[in-house]
Amino acid sequence: MSAPKNVAAHVLDRLAAWGVHRFYGYPGDGVGGIFTAMPERHDAEFVQVRHEETAAFAACADVKYGGSPIGCCAVTGGPGAIHALNGLYDAKLDHQPVVALLGNTAQTAQGGGYYQEVDLVALFSDVAGYLAEVKDPSQVRHVVDRACRSALADRTVSVIILPSDVLEQDAVVDPPDAHGYYHTSAVPSSMIGAPPEPALDAAAEVLNAGEKVAILAGAGALGATTELTEIANALGAGVATALLGKGVVDDRSPWNTGAIGLLGTTASWHLMRECDTLLIVGSTMPYTEYLPAPGQARAVQIDVDGSRCGIRYETEVNLTGDAAATLSALLPRLRARTDTSWRAHVERWTRSWHDYSRQRAHAHTTSLNPELVVRELSDRLPGDALIAVDCGTATSWYARDLTLRPGQRGSLSGTLLSMGGAMPYAIAAKNAHPDRPVVALVGDGAMQMNGVNELITVQRYWQQWADPRFVVLVLTNDDLSFVSWETRGMLGEAPDPQSQSLPDVPYADWAALLGLGGATLTDRAAIGETWDRAFAADRPFVVDAKVDKDIPLVPPHVTLQQALNTARSQLHDTDALSIIANGVRETVGAKARSVLGLRPRE
Repeated sequence: MSAPKNVAAHVLDRLAAWGVHRFYGYPGDGVGGIFTAMPERHDAEFVQVRHEETAAFAACADVKYGGSPIGCCAVTGGPGAIHALNGLYDAKLDHQPVVALLGNTAQTAQGGGYYQEVDLVALFSDVAGYLAEVKDPSQVRHVVDRACRSALADRTVSVIILPSDVLEQDAVVDPPDAHGYYHTSAVPSSMIGAPPEPALDAAAEVLNAGEKVAILAGAGALGATTELTEIANALGAGVATALLGKGVVDDRSPWNTGAIGLLGTTASWHLMRECDTLLIVGSTMPYTEYLPAPGQARAVQIDVDGSRCGIRYETEVNLTGDAAATLSALLPRLRARTDTSWRAHVERWTRSWHDYSRQRAHAHTTSLNPELVVRELSDRLPGDALIAVDCGTATSWYARDLTLRPGQRGSLSGTLLSMGGAMPYAIAAKNAHPDRPVVALVGDGAMQMNGVNELITVQRYWQQWADPRFVVLVLTNDDLSFVSWETRGMLGEAPDPQSQSLPDVPYADWAALLGLGGATLTDRAAIGETWDRAFAADRPFVVDAKVDKDIPLVPPHVTLQQALNTARSQLHDTDALSIIANGVRETVGAKARSVLGLRPRE
């Protein structure tokens, strides 16, 4: 490759050396030099999205779905950089390596109150694990190298600020051999492996002493499915998964109790509240009230970052290491279990939860039951499907009703829990794997927030994909229903329609206007047929499902205060009759039918 002619080209060269070849962004004059340098390259793919927030979300998701070792977004300074902050916080909180290229006011104008002049160093100082502004061409090599190395090693966000005038200056590929200059490497550091043997022996002692072992697996366990399954079988343990860990163990496994926390299962609640030993693998799930009671269980934790161990539960042994390598090293140290009574309890709780869930999904509700819509998707998901999920009630139905099998992968904004993440995630998933089907689960609030706009991005690129299947499920209930249920359950108040209700938007018609496929789903009997149409379509397809907003979001363990608050809220709730009717069908009725062993109502 010829020597780069300017700083912008040098930045792209150095990023390419680190494996960064895909850039999400939206052009602006502050970062224009980067975009003018891209067309000359065969190794730089630019994805133009509709908003800088989407660019940052997609950069994070590109790593999550295995598309790039380091995600990258390129946006202009001022308003563009401000827009990107939310998506970058998603990457920071979910520990994904992302490099953000931010344009900036020309150095000659800085400090003069120029248009769009913002103190980017101050603004990004919290989100960035590494932050530097390139003020001289000789800095490019060491700044880009340090940014990429820090993003990978610390699983965090690195920010490079690039003033517009510096981007146009001549490149300095090899800094002088002189005082005040650096000569750095573009070779990644080695990854962390297994902990030392004494630590492994101590962990094995705790785990071997337990009779009722529970495992909590999070995002850090992804990629260690085989090892985690072997450990669970050796210990006769049940496995619960944090939201970002869903799919790390086959959801069909009889000892996989499913999600944990507010959106979790009663099986996971029983697993945690009745175990005597806890193994946490790659999770810092913050709902500690869903873990064993303090002092109830002896605990071991495994995490690639030792600073995240022992911060949610009082652990006896903390193992800093890669999950797969650490579990492999632990396995031969564990004693084989001959008493299978604990595993039998776990499987009974799991079976009971699945029976109840099936009955709940088939309960006849005022409008379409959203749980049935998502449950019918499970049976039709292609074996290599990638799923992107938004935050809201869609998260609940994903956690509880969607069954992930080996080969499938789902993700979302798991710690920031930001609305508006599903469409950027889905776009990133498709760019990472254009030959695989992608499904986005989106509430109508998030769809109105950015989804309708990002369908334009889908329309722009879909004909370049090897597999055109890109299915968007919009769960339309004309209400910000997750917040409505929080208002009822936490505050004991009726939701205010002025803040909670949403305008009715014809999403399928909007898709058709863009030349995409779509269907409006209102008939319970048409759910399966509509899913079949969506996956058989020769282009992206939007399913606008008109679902019931009054389906109760029942936690796996309802506290007395939650019950009282919800009951109090119904005194002034205009939807009280529908809520009560649906609640009886979805909870009392479904539970009774599952206990009696009756077939779900079709």
